[in-house]
Amino acid sequence: MIQRIQSIYLFLAFLATLVLPYLFPLWITADNKDYYFMQNPVYVALLGLSTTLSLVSIFSFKKRQNQFVMGRLNMILNLILLGLFVYRSLNLSGETPLVSEKGIGMFVPVLAIVLLVLANKAIKKDEDLVKSVDRLR
Repeated sequence: MIQRIQSIYLFLAFLATLVLPYLFPLWITADNKDYYFMQNPVYVALLGLSTTLSLVSIFSFKKRQNQFVMGRLNMILNLILLGLFVYRSLNLSGETPLVSEKGIGMFVPVLAIVLLVLANKAIKKDEDLVKSVDRLR
């Protein structure tokens, strides 16, 4: 059923990876040059894959195990994306503490990971409930 709590969490993770990078751009300013993460096709592809996994996971509510696995894969993907963002922000050439600015949008994967963890907890709870009811028959 789509009206389950895990669907709400997955939808919020979908919105976080789809909308928030445009509202809070992922950028770094160093040496008076702006570097936007959305200019790099790897970051765009990883964000798009994360968004797609969240959307597909919402509509696979009848297969809770697949939904759980897609949530785990999405968490791993967001961890990779967060690692790439942090690596890029720390290794930008010519960066000084006085001039450097980092966009808050760089932490969008953290929000998505938290929402995906909550969704997976709810999916696991539903799966345990179904197994306990099947045991009683």
